[in-house]
Amino acid sequence: MQENTKKTLKIYWQHASRYPFWVGLALFGSAVGAVLNITIPLYYKKLFDFLTIGSPTSAIVDSLIHVLGIIFVLEFAKWLSGIILSFGGSVFESRAMADLSNTCFQYLHRHSFTFFNNNFVGTLVKRVNYFVRAFEGTADRLVFNFFPLVVNIGLIIIVLFFKNFYLGLIVFGWALAFMIFNWLFVRFKLKYDIQRSEIESESTGFLADTITNNNAVKLYNGYNGEVSGFAAVIERVRKLRFFTWCLNGAVEAIQTGLMFLLEIGAFYYAILLWRDGKFTIGDFVLLQSYVLIVFMRIWDFGRMIRHTYQELADANDMTEILQTEHEIVDKPKAKALKISNGQIEFKDIVFSYNQTRNILNKFNLAIKPREKVSFVGPSGAGKSTIVKLILRMHDVGGGKILVDGQKITDVTLESLWGAVSYVPQDPILFHRSLMENIRYGKFEATDEEVFEAARLAHCHEFIKDFSEGYNTFVGERGMKLSGGERQRVAIARAILRNAPILIMDEATSSLDSESEHLIQDALTSLMKNKTVIVVAHRLSTIMKMDRIVVIGEGGITEEGTHVQLLKKKDGVYRNLWNIQAGGFIK
Repeated sequence: MQENTKKTLKIYWQHASRYPFWVGLALFGSAVGAVLNITIPLYYKKLFDFLTIGSPTSAIVDSLIHVLGIIFVLEFAKWLSGIILSFGGSVFESRAMADLSNTCFQYLHRHSFTFFNNNFVGTLVKRVNYFVRAFEGTADRLVFNFFPLVVNIGLIIIVLFFKNFYLGLIVFGWALAFMIFNWLFVRFKLKYDIQRSEIESESTGFLADTITNNNAVKLYNGYNGEVSGFAAVIERVRKLRFFTWCLNGAVEAIQTGLMFLLEIGAFYYAILLWRDGKFTIGDFVLLQSYVLIVFMRIWDFGRMIRHTYQELADANDMTEILQTEHEIVDKPKAKALKISNGQIEFKDIVFSYNQTRNILNKFNLAIKPREKVSFVGPSGAGKSTIVKLILRMHDVGGGKILVDGQKITDVTLESLWGAVSYVPQDPILFHRSLMENIRYGKFEATDEEVFEAARLAHCHEFIKDFSEGYNTFVGERGMKLSGGERQRVAIARAILRNAPILIMDEATSSLDSESEHLIQDALTSLMKNKTVIVVAHRLSTIMKMDRIVVIGEGGITEEGTHVQLLKKKDGVYRNLWNIQAGGFIK
């Protein structure tokens, strides 16, 4: 944790130091305010000393008014310093927080597909938010609390030392002991704050997971089980919160006792000094003012340290992500992929999930330029895995994949993805308008180009029935649309993209027969002059492909055209076809 805290603070400083003028302005306002906070009581001391001299002569009254005028000027200057502090702090904090949010967003999205598969969406969102808010809290406490505390306590001790050495020593020793006590307490409590943060992240992930799968919770009668599971997690959160809050209550009670002792002790010693003629009524006013300032600042010190450590503990999770190297990245000096024909080659590919589940072993396949190839086979054989390897959703464990003779690991990821139109089995849409979702295939596309792609994908038929048409928002993950409608939007996006390589992973699985028939012409048009890879379980959709490749047992078991494969007695493809088509081929 300590190492991560240092890294968190380093990241914060890197972002705050981009705005040296505004940081300096905020610290200047803070320092001036702190100095004036100590200076003003000195003039109140003079004011009360004048009041105790004797009868109110004109000279004394003039002196009182003069002192009061100085106090007014100092208070006004203190008020201005507060404005400077607030404005400077607001500018640099708001800008640094925006930069931090952008940094987290950019770094997070550079992580691999595997990373996102292994982390809850809700947990990641919480980590980003906590990380940015922790900066706000840390910066606030540094500028508004810690820095003024050091200046105030330091100046108070200096003034009291000049007034009386032992009185200054009493306050100095007490302040030092008080801060050491708080520091040790925070260090003790830190491990419990980390545990609380981890369990709260777990509860957030649990909540997000059940909300995402709310249909399954209802339809599979999982409500009672999920309620019990969530209650168990929340109970662990409650126990740790209660324990840490009790610790806070105990330390605050101790702090109150220490403050009581300081006040009584300091005033007892001041009375002895007054008895000996070494202390005036004004000195009592000064001492009381300084004791109150010390109490206010020191009390804030304890809370400041605890809250800062708590926030840094919350920020720790995001710091770990920012310190985690991206799994799949461009090589240094990687070049853009240049597509000439669209030839794809797999050479001796080896791939396993988590080093335990062997999927492909010495897999070899050459897809000719503009050839239409389909992968079929039993579930888990590796069909979708091959697609993911082409897109570098995962990197191969051995061998190489070439596109027009270029190793995909030697080209930039952006250029690789830009050369592919990908239609997944379960397309996830943004909670944005239909226009924006389709245009995601080609950001610079005109409205007319979007409309044409939608018509070709037969999206227009259902879009025109919406009251807001193409401006209709589709809901989180596109849940306001049916599965078939989402797939047609994804196909429209691919039509608009018009990349030289087209990959469809069960792209028509959610379409009814009528919808599938409607878009066959669009798909045929979309496939023209492209290298096409189709993963399909529904064999009727791939009958016209140039080549059908049957995947199984870590490699290719059969390949050929639909007609050729049906002629193979006891062939895997023929058996699959018989299962699906049944009596239709008889």
